[in-house]
Amino acid sequence: MANLPHDLYTTEQCRELDRIAIEELGMSGSVLMERAGEAAWRQLSRRWPEARRITVVCGTGNNGGDGYVVARLAHADGRQVRVLQVGESDKLGGDALAALQRLQGIEVFPEPFASQPLEETDLLVDALLGTGVRGEVNEPYATAIDWLNGSGKPILALDVPSGLDANTGQAGGRAVRAEETITFIGLKIGLLTADAPDHVGQLAFNSLNLPDTVRARVSPVAQRLEFAELVRHLPRRPRNSHKGLYGHVLILGGEQGMNGAARLAGEAALRAGAGRVSIATRAAHAATLNHGRPELMCHGVEESQALQALIDQATVVAVGPGLGQGEWGRMIWQALAACDTPQVVDADALNLLAENPRQGGQRILTPHPGEAARLLNLTPAEVQADRLAAVRRLQAQYGGVVVLKGAGTLVSAGTGNSLCTAGNPGMSSAGMGDVLTGVIAALLAQGLAPEPAAQLGVCLHGAAADQAARSAGERGLLAGDLFGPLRRLING
Repeated sequence: MANLPHDLYTTEQCRELDRIAIEELGMSGSVLMERAGEAAWRQLSRRWPEARRITVVCGTGNNGGDGYVVARLAHADGRQVRVLQVGESDKLGGDALAALQRLQGIEVFPEPFASQPLEETDLLVDALLGTGVRGEVNEPYATAIDWLNGSGKPILALDVPSGLDANTGQAGGRAVRAEETITFIGLKIGLLTADAPDHVGQLAFNSLNLPDTVRARVSPVAQRLEFAELVRHLPRRPRNSHKGLYGHVLILGGEQGMNGAARLAGEAALRAGAGRVSIATRAAHAATLNHGRPELMCHGVEESQALQALIDQATVVAVGPGLGQGEWGRMIWQALAACDTPQVVDADALNLLAENPRQGGQRILTPHPGEAARLLNLTPAEVQADRLAAVRRLQAQYGGVVVLKGAGTLVSAGTGNSLCTAGNPGMSSAGMGDVLTGVIAALLAQGLAPEPAAQLGVCLHGAAADQAARSAGERGLLAGDLFGPLRRLING
């Protein structure tokens, strides 16, 4: 991902970039198509240098035109090329038709696609639909996608895996599962979130040499985050240092049977560099919660007056890990109603917020899709159907900074949106969100503003999980496995 651009665009924005280049700067659409095909051919040659037999599956739009260019260049290189046409070729027009005619000029003629048996081939090129998908895929493209996925051969997708919505990352029932995707003009946000990681494979990008003056005309919809760049927000620690310089995090949580959540958040805050960490929990847990981690200061709190004394001492309050929605959790949540201390709000605190919505400026909300659905009065499926729209709506409704967790975690601060690609499926285990809460709280306590604290927090959390998974695998990854990598990563 490090070689990809940071600016992320919607499909409509990429079309506008294309339009400006062609209509206002006089660039030829045919030249841009040739550049796309050439970029894809170079990528194919680098990734699969031994592929001698190549099958290109083309649709009837410009994505198919890109495929014709790839087929022509592969043939010119001495590869055995077969082109399968999905849809009626008489529907072709403009630049795609010109690309087909150039292909036919070297006596390579597309064959009609009819779910025919796959002849000997080393590689498939998906040039079916590109960005032209919204919702379910219709025939004959649905059958072609199933055929591609069932081939057992590696697939290079051009621009977007066919069937994947390039705005939302939704697969629409079926989408090509590519081993690699090369995208053009602008990096589409839907290639990095929701279902996209299961379909895109390795991602490459080529700008087609669009001038910077074109890009300056269209503001990206979001920014892609990089941990190595964000970690520079943390200043070097002076040698003449003490714990008071790095903040006091107060974790509120740990209802009966859920004290582990508060413990995970507290230890994560320590490992991410907070100067002090206190936990306000049920009295029954206070004496044992810090066993094995005596650096955590644990307080049994059963009434709001005692809680207020702790809040008054804190730099940052993190509420929600193991909070519950019972009488005790509601007492904790209500005590924060008038609190102006910066807050990280997670888990059951989000569920309580959904019951009685209120705006807040100095806070970071960290919902997963289920919690986001309750906050927005939607279903989780509706949230996942357009994650960017959901995180924007959450921020507009609740204020502050919102982190929508999941594949391609999104951060919205009202002034802009950003996306983190770090992380892996091993993080689908209990306690991972509690660790993120502690990490973000620690970064706030060390002086970062809410937006950079959220951005660095999600990238640090994901990078730690990736490092932990590399050492022992994704399956069986535990939240506590992130503590060692967290410390190493935050120290550069």
